[in-house]
Amino acid sequence: MTGRDLERIPPGNLWVPRGEFGALWVAAEKLTSANGERGIADWVPAGVALTCRWVARAVSETANAQRLPVRAPVTGRRVLAFEEAIEAEYLAAETMLVRASPPALVRSQPGYVEAVSATLRWAWRATGSAPVLVPVAE
Repeated sequence: MTGRDLERIPPGNLWVPRGEFGALWVAAEKLTSANGERGIADWVPAGVALTCRWVARAVSETANAQRLPVRAPVTGRRVLAFEEAIEAEYLAAETMLVRASPPALVRSQPGYVEAVSATLRWAWRATGSAPVLVPVAE
């Protein structure tokens, strides 16, 4: 994540200050990377990091150097984040969390969908506070 990545976020994609969004994004990426190096699967920072990437319209690079938009964090759609898509992703996350029979994503990656929902609730809906990232103790 760079300053240029923050500058390129469409104005309608964020309802919180860019600096605060950037600080959360950097923290989530660092914690996700540190967890990976330690062999720890903590889905909360991963969910926050992937959501930030998607909202910011980051791109991923395939093995053959093809650049593709980052997939939406819950639905997996390869669509650029824009207002309607962000709202739809938020509602998809919220719906997953209240289902009587939780879908596989909720069961297999504990905390991930909650982190996506919390990130979108804060950054997109401007409701509540930013997700709290807590390092896993060894």
